[in-house]
Amino acid sequence: MKRRAFLGKAGLGAVAGTAAIAAPAMAQQNPKISWKMASTYGPNLPPLFGSAEVFCKMIEEASGGQFTIRLYPGGEVVPGFGVLDAVGNRTVDCGQSASYYYYGKDPTLCFDTAVPFGLNARQMNAWMDQGDGLKLMREVFAPRHIVNFPMGNTGTQMGGWYRKEIKSVADLKGLKMRTAGFAGEVLSRVGVIPQQISPGDIYPSLEKGALDAVEFVGPLDDEKLSLQRVAKYYYYPGWWEGSAQVSLYVNEKAYAELPKQYQSLIALASRYAGQQLLTDYDAHNANALRRLVASGAELRAFPVEVLDACYDAAQEVYAEFNAKYPQFKKVYDNYMGFRDQTIPWFRLAEGSYDSYLNRALNRAKQQ
Repeated sequence: MKRRAFLGKAGLGAVAGTAAIAAPAMAQQNPKISWKMASTYGPNLPPLFGSAEVFCKMIEEASGGQFTIRLYPGGEVVPGFGVLDAVGNRTVDCGQSASYYYYGKDPTLCFDTAVPFGLNARQMNAWMDQGDGLKLMREVFAPRHIVNFPMGNTGTQMGGWYRKEIKSVADLKGLKMRTAGFAGEVLSRVGVIPQQISPGDIYPSLEKGALDAVEFVGPLDDEKLSLQRVAKYYYYPGWWEGSAQVSLYVNEKAYAELPKQYQSLIALASRYAGQQLLTDYDAHNANALRRLVASGAELRAFPVEVLDACYDAAQEVYAEFNAKYPQFKKVYDNYMGFRDQTIPWFRLAEGSYDSYLNRALNRAKQQ
């Protein structure tokens, strides 16, 4: 027993000694590099901005302090929606954003985040990792001098906050609504007037009546913005965001200048930070929703009539864009082909399991 204890202590000592040797060795082998990183988000959105903080912290710690990245919130160095261009022209070395914010530059970028009636978070991860997603999106980003990395997902989002009930398609006519990316194009076909507004301006715009409705993310972030104070009705599902992937943008020249060890570290750290982001939402959205309802939010499901009208409008937009943009069609065909292949399995396995378990829990409560 004493021998085992001795060996345990000796083993720990050996590991500590190895670590002590490894850190200086890494410092000798790898150069000291300092980067700047801009985010679209800020500290008022802890899951999103926090995942960028996790990424920077991991890079610094894993490199023994040799590779550091200073993170700037949206608006501090560049505007929140200026991250894509800032990384491309190397105003900053890297950035965190959601690519569908840049729909106006190229609608194909939306596939990197979310498109209406698209993939859920698990399916998106699978398309990026095991399908052609990452390869195709890197082709889209290449002309902008950016190397992109997936860095998390919000999961399926809510359908937003509305001042009035949405009982039919007619109730959407003339509605001034904050939304982003492809969703605005589709919603405009059913009468909505889409507005793209940065996260920091959402609450005052809704409060002052400049907006009639707002969609942002889901319960956790919506609660932080206190949207329930200025709009009563909370709708679901967010059909335009079955998931929403957040991305890390790295300037291609900055990336090429890195040692291979640092390039690998970026891939690992972005994946780790991304996993933290999704688990943060999955762990905390449920309780946030309960608090929102307790504070007066009224949950409503979109009528099937409304969902069908929006689905049909989305197909019209896709057809138009496929005819107009060859690269859009290339990505669309691959993305939707992957969706159509995986949906039956998810419905068979996870959909049936979730539906039954929800029914069983409700039955137990009534007994």
